[in-house]
Amino acid sequence: MAEHGTFYWNELMTRDTARAKDFYGKTLGWTFSDMPMGEPFGTYHVAMIGEKMVGGMMTMPPGPMFDGIPEHWFCYIAVDDLDARLAKLKAEGGTVIREPFDVDGVGRIAIVSDPGGAAQGWMVPVPM
Repeated sequence: MAEHGTFYWNELMTRDTARAKDFYGKTLGWTFSDMPMGEPFGTYHVAMIGEKMVGGMMTMPPGPMFDGIPEHWFCYIAVDDLDARLAKLKAEGGTVIREPFDVDGVGRIAIVSDPGGAAQGWMVPVPM
């Protein structure tokens, strides 16, 4: 089980996954396992070193959801109880950007920001 309060996952949000896969494959030796996600994101690319998953990447689709947002790495932090932690986040001046949602086989996730505006995902991962 993921340890509460630790960085759990990182993913690249990009507009050109082919370019990114080529770059990280050549520079870090990553290979990729592709997983269909459906619209609007298409395919999720899991970065691998051997058999170990080390991160992921996905295409930021055109449209208002990502207009004006540069390509970036996005982190997810494991939490023990998402609803309780979100209440604490709000009480301490943080913001819930996207309310909790479930991703089958991955976990329960909310997109949040700290009082300074730094965005991140908080999640309760499914046990592996």
